[in-house]
Amino acid sequence: MEKQLGGLANYIIKKGVSEKGVVISYDSRHMSKEFSEQTALILNSNGIKTYVFEELRPVPELSFATRELGCTAGIMITASHNPPKYNGYKVYWEDGAQIVSPVDKEIINEVKKIEDYSKIKTITKEEAIKKGLYNTVLEEIDSKYIEELKKLSLNKEIIKEQAKNLKIVYTPLHGTGAKPVRRILGELGFEEIYVVPEQELPDGNFPTVDYPNPEDPKSFKLAIELAKKVDADIITATDPDADRLGVFAKDSKTGEYKTFTGNMSAMLIAEYVLSQRKEKGILEPNGVFIKTVVSTNLADAIAKGYNLELVEVLTGFKYIGQKIREFEAAGDKTYSFGFEESYGCLVGTHARDKDGITAVMMLCEAAAYYKSKGLTLCDQMDNIYKKYGYYKEAAESITIEGAEGAEKIKEIMENLRKNSLAQIGDYKVKAIKDYSISEAKDLETGKVSKIELPVSNVLYYELENDAWCCARPSGTEPKIKFYMGVKEITDERANEKLEELRQAVLNMVK
Repeated sequence: MEKQLGGLANYIIKKGVSEKGVVISYDSRHMSKEFSEQTALILNSNGIKTYVFEELRPVPELSFATRELGCTAGIMITASHNPPKYNGYKVYWEDGAQIVSPVDKEIINEVKKIEDYSKIKTITKEEAIKKGLYNTVLEEIDSKYIEELKKLSLNKEIIKEQAKNLKIVYTPLHGTGAKPVRRILGELGFEEIYVVPEQELPDGNFPTVDYPNPEDPKSFKLAIELAKKVDADIITATDPDADRLGVFAKDSKTGEYKTFTGNMSAMLIAEYVLSQRKEKGILEPNGVFIKTVVSTNLADAIAKGYNLELVEVLTGFKYIGQKIREFEAAGDKTYSFGFEESYGCLVGTHARDKDGITAVMMLCEAAAYYKSKGLTLCDQMDNIYKKYGYYKEAAESITIEGAEGAEKIKEIMENLRKNSLAQIGDYKVKAIKDYSISEAKDLETGKVSKIELPVSNVLYYELENDAWCCARPSGTEPKIKFYMGVKEITDERANEKLEELRQAVLNMVK
């Protein structure tokens, strides 16, 4: 950690922006507070001013604070939704988005130059404070962040009307979300908010779950029990650094709580936000809807429905943040909505990373709005499918440990590239996009076009009937991941075809 931070410090010094400073936050993981202080002192020892949150705060607030305080960078001590034994950090640049090329490569180059650990500078906290280098982030940043979120609300009166009718269960999964979620929901007027007591307080052991991931239905066990007890309408969860949102909603037809995938919850929020902006005459005429290459094609349909430009980026919300910066610099386009299938979305531009706090807020507001129309979120999700088509998606990961595993994953990707598939299951392959060489080939015409995205080890198959599948190795785990999606005219048919496609994709690597 010292070497990486030393490299970052040297990079900041080279850029001549030491005085702008670095803001530092942390989540509930073991030693996160201590790591945040040590991070600050390493930077301070190099003459770089820091602003340190005294208590844990979520990723989106760190992103917001980076810009609000005019810092050159932000650092979040977290391992996101990984198991308790892990910890790490994310680095943000002055725009509040995670670092991308060329900044990431330039920082790594500075890290590589450090060979002698004894030359890494040190300073005491007392000395750093005396020199004005170690500063505490004041609580007014919390209020400014919350005020930005309140500006995004589209139907405050409906929230007040439904305040006592809509019952919300929320769990922060022992992370950073409890205080900001309760505050924003309370200040907007929601009254029936039930926080899972066993998971309310920060705890780096995450004692009630195998691992604190809102993508995992098992992490909702206690929340569902509470929801049944209080007869809740919706259940929401955020991961430890509160950038991801997980959702269950009560189905009025069966009385059971149904899970929403990340694609589903994002599309429900997007349809609500865009429809209400259109109704109120505030929908951006030059708006852009951004998704990652492995996310649902339902986004394309919704973007088209609201006359928005649809832009695809590589997997990782940092690329969505990069696009927001490009739009602002050029001044010709406006960010309308962005999301990735892994349970993260962003409404507004107050932050430049996915914002689980805002997502909870907007989902609860949508639930209040639809409840005022006699609809549950399950009803509204079905209405979206009826309007645009039944888009369904799935993901599969194959884990192969060790050095042999890395070679096997490499071999799988090489074989897929060598064998230019013309058929996957029942679907004809229309085009193949190979992001490793930035080329897309239309198999019907033979035309090859350039992909205007950074090089990445990703293969994407565009299939007939609006179906698709995609393969990519994980960047952080010994896994190869497969994503896929279909579109059909009924829910039953979509689920059936999705399962057939899933089996066909897995057969590709047997």
